[in-house]
Amino acid sequence: MSDAAFDELLEFVEDELAFATSHYNDSYLDRRVSSRMRRTQSETYATYLETLRNDPEEQTALLEAMSINVTGFFRNPDVWDGIREVLQRLTATNETVRVWSAACADGREPYSVSMLAHDDPEIDESSVSILGTDISEPALETARSGVYEESRTVDFADQLGYLDDYDAYVERDDRIFRIAPAVKRNVTFERHDLINDSPKTGFDLVICRNLFIYIDNEYKQSMLATIAQSLRQQGYLVIGKAETIPPNLKSAFTVRDARLRIYHRDTLETTSLTGEKPTSK
Repeated sequence: MSDAAFDELLEFVEDELAFATSHYNDSYLDRRVSSRMRRTQSETYATYLETLRNDPEEQTALLEAMSINVTGFFRNPDVWDGIREVLQRLTATNETVRVWSAACADGREPYSVSMLAHDDPEIDESSVSILGTDISEPALETARSGVYEESRTVDFADQLGYLDDYDAYVERDDRIFRIAPAVKRNVTFERHDLINDSPKTGFDLVICRNLFIYIDNEYKQSMLATIAQSLRQQGYLVIGKAETIPPNLKSAFTVRDARLRIYHRDTLETTSLTGEKPTSK
């Protein structure tokens, strides 16, 4: 392995392809690059970089490979019990409830939120609006279609078994699962880069799970600041069960459920995070 060649490759991806490689763990990036090197039969980082410079299709393929696309319907059911309680509480006290599923991959998480809202009689689904965002356009295309093909290693019926009767929300044709129109109506999708793009505003709940485990600690602060600025005061944040909020950001969030990694947005000004006033979008 040539550290210089690997660094030059990452520099090209960051500067020319606008993917913030500097924010991610090198081990994660190396796994994704090595996968593409095998596909293109490139034996060295330098050889692969030459291929990358001259092949726009390979540039697209690498960016897709670097996108974090691990997802599922109702992943970690105990966490969804916690999300259910949050939605019950929010819809009981608010006319509208805005949910942001950040880094949503192919959309199964935001659709899970919508299905849960429709399924639970204590949640007013008509008041729930869900935004799913990701940096991968192919993933967003799948999300917008709401059509998923089951593979040999993925059992959608098992994932959807979190609901007592998921047939009301998903149309099944052998191994093809289509999200029902009523579920899709609550969900919209758009491209957003949590690392580089501006904060949103006015969200009651942000779900951002299993992204921070791939991010270097020094860059987590700016990303969590973006989330904090996007939340209403006393809004909720849910992160992955294997993730933690760095100690220097504890003042921005109050623990609601430590085991499930559910937090409250604190009432303190977000200027304490960034030194700047929140940006609207």
